[in-house]
Amino acid sequence: MATILLIVFLIVTLALIGVILVQRSEGGGLGIGSSQGMGSFMGGRGTANLLTRTTAILGTMFFVLALTLALLHRGSSANRSILDVPPPAAAPSAPAIPALPAVPTN
Repeated sequence: MATILLIVFLIVTLALIGVILVQRSEGGGLGIGSSQGMGSFMGGRGTANLLTRTTAILGTMFFVLALTLALLHRGSSANRSILDVPPPAAAPSAPAIPALPAVPTN
C-alpha cells in the first residue's frame, strides 16, 4: 500500500509542479503561448480560476499524502540514521615504521 501511495504522491508532485509552471506570475493564467482571444477555450479569468483551483486541490492532496506516508512509516522500522550505526570494525593497521634515533647535540 505504501508503494502505491508513494507512486500517487510522485504523480501529484509532478502535476503540481506543472500546474504552477503554467501559471502566469500576474495571475493571467496559461501564460505559455495562449492568445486568449475569442476562439479560446476559456477566457483569461476562467483559466486563472481553473489553475488556482487545480493548484489548491493538488496542494491539499500533496500534504495529505505526505502526512499519510509519514504516519505509515512512523514506527515500522528501526532507526536508520547514519549516526545510529556503529562504525565498522577497524582494519588491522600496517606495522609502524620505527622512528630514527635522535642524534645527540652538543
